[in-house]
Amino acid sequence: MLTQSRQARDLLSRISGLVSSRSRPAARQSPAPSPAPAEQFLARSLEDSLSIPVRSEHGDPECIEAQDRGQFLARQERWEDLSRQIREADETRAAARCGMPLADLIAYGARADVVTATEHALSENENADSRALIRGLMAFEALRAENRHDPYLTALVALAHIDIGWAWRGTDGQDTPQPNLRRCAAHFDRAAALLDPIAEASRNSPFLLAAKCALFAGHRGGTMQVADAYSALIDLAPANHRHMRALGTQMLPRSSGSYAALELEARRTAARTEAAWGAGGYTWVYFDAITIDDQACARVDTRFFLDGLRDIVQANPSQEMINLLTAYCTVALPKGMSQDPQAGAPRLKIAEAANWLIRDHLTELHPLVWAHAEEGFDNSARIRSVSRFAARGHAGALTAIATQFREEIEGGQKVAFTEQGLEFSPA
Repeated sequence: MLTQSRQARDLLSRISGLVSSRSRPAARQSPAPSPAPAEQFLARSLEDSLSIPVRSEHGDPECIEAQDRGQFLARQERWEDLSRQIREADETRAAARCGMPLADLIAYGARADVVTATEHALSENENADSRALIRGLMAFEALRAENRHDPYLTALVALAHIDIGWAWRGTDGQDTPQPNLRRCAAHFDRAAALLDPIAEASRNSPFLLAAKCALFAGHRGGTMQVADAYSALIDLAPANHRHMRALGTQMLPRSSGSYAALELEARRTAARTEAAWGAGGYTWVYFDAITIDDQACARVDTRFFLDGLRDIVQANPSQEMINLLTAYCTVALPKGMSQDPQAGAPRLKIAEAANWLIRDHLTELHPLVWAHAEEGFDNSARIRSVSRFAARGHAGALTAIATQFREEIEGGQKVAFTEQGLEFSPA
């Protein structure tokens, strides 16, 4: 569920106070205090002193088109066409401009109606036995029964079970009632039963192997089992950084690994993906892990991580990537800041990379990337309004970027981002 950011709450509070004061009869009042320097800076930076083109307010068009295509084929019950398109995209390793595999996007769109209907029923507190919770999934099970020899349709149904399992669990799982956790586990069990017979077909398929790896989020496996499965997946699709990030979170002690295993797999991944990412494989494996675990952050090789960050930019200098890395350094990473100095020092050192990312590489703003960073890149976060979600990301991005130019802005300069680079002029 979309929650207001601290900035949004503060802004609403100020607006509320302003409206209520205007609605009262005029009275003699003491002169209003002058705005604090930080407030003056924030107002100038966002309204008068920062100009940057905005792109992708509704997401990558290629991603949207692929999801819409999958949803259309599912609604028309054109299962043979749907399976063929997922398979072709998987075999050719086709990806959108943002790097997302088209096979994943088509499959996501194809199950969107079923998953969304279940999420809506849960949000309305439907009885656990309500047909609204199982109608769509039963139709998917019937589809699978009619096409039991099609591994792609089988994986599609398994992924729907995994998505619905997460819906029962909630975003964090800490306060989830035990009956809901049992239902979550039941969906993961069913997904595992569906995927097990197609294990052989998964060996050369990133899409099918990724579905198998997704099970580890609900079914803890042995450290070597999880590491080997992800290693095989990364070898099949080394350009997809999401698999390396997932490996990192699975190597945390809270999941299936240990801190020693996390470090080992990060270095192994860097060696195996050097042709694609340089030292970036190390960075990707630690990318999400250090935002959620203080000990992982305290143990990360900061120099290796930062070398990998620069190699990632060299390998993929797209604005989608630059926005992702910048939002990570300025939003996602600081949100995990704790009182532990051993974890705080590496976080601060890595966060400083935002300076050269913004000044040397950023030319446009992708609001949705920043909005997801505020959610900790939580894929299970429910987005009721894409436009409002993007607006939230836009506001947070402007604040973070303006902070990097505090000295220039306080000196009376206006900062403009262009394709040719930064331009400074009198405000």
